[in-house]
Amino acid sequence: MAKKKFDTNPLDPDFPEKLKEAETTALPKNNYKTAEFPSPSMTEEQTRRFNETEFSSYSSPYNGQQVPAQFHTARIHARTEDVSRKVEKIGLPENVLTALPYIPFYIGLIFGLLILLFVPKSEAKVRFHAAQGVAAHIGIFIITMILSLVGNVTGLANFGKWIFWLVSTIMLVIFAVKAWQGQPVHIESVDDLTEWLDDKIKPVK
Repeated sequence: MAKKKFDTNPLDPDFPEKLKEAETTALPKNNYKTAEFPSPSMTEEQTRRFNETEFSSYSSPYNGQQVPAQFHTARIHARTEDVSRKVEKIGLPENVLTALPYIPFYIGLIFGLLILLFVPKSEAKVRFHAAQGVAAHIGIFIITMILSLVGNVTGLANFGKWIFWLVSTIMLVIFAVKAWQGQPVHIESVDDLTEWLDDKIKPVK
């Protein structure tokens, strides 16, 4: 049999024949086979259901803290201050004295001055509302007088005066109700006058 060009091995002249014999040699049979992994068994851990408490603990995003399953927010609107307590030397409830200076038609002006004259400095809250009520009435009076003077020139100012009187009356009623309920009342436009009145009008001995 003629040899092909590349069927020679300089180290082994019979290499091509040995290679052909190796290609046709079958491997001996043995009794070994690939091992099979056992099928997974169903366990209680795989089918266990979470109860409502356990499920709720995972429902919120983790923020580094342990989140309780159930919680109630604090009532931040709950008041710890008793607004109905009696004020020293006056004998009236605190919420009544804080509401009186805001009564419309300049009635609150009189009550506010009396409170500043007879309520001691230790009752800072009552004196603040008294001074603020007096300052509010003074501001309303000044604006009303200006609108009255301008009204002598034009009738439009008289209409504005009536609107201002209506709005200021409604606002004073709202302030009186809020002060009686113990809610904060702050009229920023009369802050300086309020501070001056509280400082200059001292309680009588």
